Amino acid sequence: MSIVNILGFAGSLREKSYNRAALRVAGQLLPEDVRLEIFDLSPITPFSEDQEKTPPAAVSDFKRRIRAADAILIATPEYNYSIPGVLKNAIDWASRPYGDSAWGGKPVALLGVSAGRFGTARAQAHLRQVLLSLDMHPLNKPEIMIGPASAAFDASGDLKDEKARELIRRQLDALVEWTRCLTQGRALGLVP
Repeated sequence: MSIVNILGFAGSLREKSYNRAALRVAGQLLPEDVRLEIFDLSPITPFSEDQEKTPPAAVSDFKRRIRAADAILIATPEYNYSIPGVLKNAIDWASRPYGDSAWGGKPVALLGVSAGRFGTARAQAHLRQVLLSLDMHPLNKPEIMIGPASAAFDASGDLKDEKARELIRRQLDALVEWTRCLTQGRALGLVP
């Protein structure tokens, strides 16, 4: 089987972000024939339509990596019942200018960690709306909404919640299967 390349990124800039930690855990739980590249969104400047045709180098690099990836893995915190501005900004940059979106047709899985006990349910619901508008293919199950973060992670940032680890493993397996299914569908002309 061919290797599946996943591009992952977290919608948090905090150095010791639980969402970044969750991506690192995902990197430890990958199936044998899968690679995960984690992209840091911090160099991406605020979106400006004035720059969309000549974007900053970090944006061009981000779009190149999205296009090269077979699938996307997004780890999002929840801020004020929604997705962080940093994440929305990066998504917007990679979708512009009109007609040059890097997102179209990409399978995507979501996970999220929050300090609250409800995890990131509302943020993920909002994020799904955005992803569908970009013609992406979100994986529906398993959903991963880890919270409260302080109970799930130890002081070193390692995920100690075994159920959450197993969910991440299952989600990665499902994302790989979903990616391969979409790839076969495209080859047969069944998926645009």
